[in-house]
Amino acid sequence: TSARKLSYYNEYKSYLRWNPYLGCAMSRNVLLTRIERFSAAHRLFRHELSDTENEKIFGKCAWPNGHGHNYKIEVRVKGKVDEYTGMVYDIADMKKVIQDVISELDHKFIDKDVPYFHDRPSTAENISIFFWERISPQLPEGVTLNKIKVYETDKNVAAYKG
Repeated sequence: TSARKLSYYNEYKSYLRWNPYLGCAMSRNVLLTRIERFSAAHRLFRHELSDTENEKIFGKCAWPNGHGHNYKIEVRVKGKVDEYTGMVYDIADMKKVIQDVISELDHKFIDKDVPYFHDRPSTAENISIFFWERISPQLPEGVTLNKIKVYETDKNVAAYKG
């Protein structure tokens, strides 16, 4: 249980206070990346523009019926390695946070189904910012987002570093 984990962790922290040479290598910052995937449809357009104007700006990505992608997302966090767990952030917890955000987009028509994108184009750039804004507040103390990378295709990639 998490209560037992916390108890072990607190005992270990107390032990480290009296053994200052233990865990010295653990004070270094490490980058940890989790990769996840989701599928969604979108249409690049601005509501205030005509279909012709949208097509001039966004090309075939502005077609009224939209199109879909199999997205890949990389979420990179930065933090110190914990002396007790040997981890920057529990990867299972990281996975859950990312998947909670993915559930807002997965198998959806992003522009129609996700309120965040009702007034902004659902570009890979904006999707990376969307993930940043959703994930950043959920990270534990001492862990920060370093980069969100969204692969719309193998050749179209956006990265956001806050």
